[in-house]
Amino acid sequence: MQGKYKALWLNDDDFYEYLEVIDQTKLPFEYDTKILTTTDEVVRAIKNMTVRGAGVIGSVAAFGIYIAAIEVEGDYEKLKEKANLIRESRPTAVNLMWAVDKMMELLKDSEDPEDSDALAEAALEFAIQLNDEEALESQKIAQYGCDIIEEILKKKNKTKINILTHCNAGWLAVIDEGTALAPIYEAKRRGIDVHVWVDETRPRNQGASLTAWELAQSEIEHTIIADNTGGHLMQHGEVDMVIVGADRVSASGDVANKIGTYLKALAAYDNNIPFYVAIPASTFDFSIKDGVKEIPIELRSPDEVRYMKGVDDEGIVREVLITPKDSPAINYGFDVTPARLITGLITNKGVCEADFDKIQEKFKRENI
Repeated sequence: MQGKYKALWLNDDDFYEYLEVIDQTKLPFEYDTKILTTTDEVVRAIKNMTVRGAGVIGSVAAFGIYIAAIEVEGDYEKLKEKANLIRESRPTAVNLMWAVDKMMELLKDSEDPEDSDALAEAALEFAIQLNDEEALESQKIAQYGCDIIEEILKKKNKTKINILTHCNAGWLAVIDEGTALAPIYEAKRRGIDVHVWVDETRPRNQGASLTAWELAQSEIEHTIIADNTGGHLMQHGEVDMVIVGADRVSASGDVANKIGTYLKALAAYDNNIPFYVAIPASTFDFSIKDGVKEIPIELRSPDEVRYMKGVDDEGIVREVLITPKDSPAINYGFDVTPARLITGLITNKGVCEADFDKIQEKFKRENI
């Protein structure tokens, strides 16, 4: 790995001064990348969702601290100001805050008055280290999650599994296997016959645009469905399990994920279908006990609801208004699924119950 991941990578300059990322706003119609060279560009890329997905936001933030360290020429106090800009670029995904705070803690003793490059060199080393560790955690999530898939197939005496997922939690969202999609990729490697129901995930359509694109790249069978179709499929035995990712998980196991996740969990609970959440350790927020009451929910532009982007008959990407021109809209980016609805958390340390005591036992703060 060493700074080279599927969704983002350091360039090949001698000093690795730039970060290149896949521009997710262009997918699936166009594959393009952006080069980030300044703190402002890093912040903008996170805010406008050039990069999105809790893990990748954290990954870009870590390298953003490196870019900021180059700009401040070794001044740690100035770096703290730029770090705060990155930290505040989006409010819900805790991986962002975790990555910035972790980097700043590691760098606090790296300032050298006699060497203006020392801070940036240390930041590069720590950013690569953090991201390599995240990539390894993703591989472990793949293994543990796929073990569950095999258990469900055995229990149901089936040879093919139907998995429903919501939003995108593949390698575009978390390096380098993803979270919710990581067990699915592993299932393909193990020769398991797997089919994925892909929620469109309005209003930004991350499922229809990004998850479907990822699965197509790996030749995994999938079907895109409207967001409100999942409950119907569950009632008729067409879903064997649900796997989603998360942007923040409370100390009690409440899960903040893309808006609509809570409704999928309710439907799964009502139909006795396993509902799993796949996360790296960095997604836990131990400062929050009650996720429903305490996790901040990002309120995004209403235009994301009012407009949709697609390709017309001439192959031109266009954005069109789909609502009455003067009708107001509101756009909550996330909702919170209470721990009581979650079958288990698939983590790099194995499967954990969504329970305060079990989470504390498996993920003591000093071990994260």
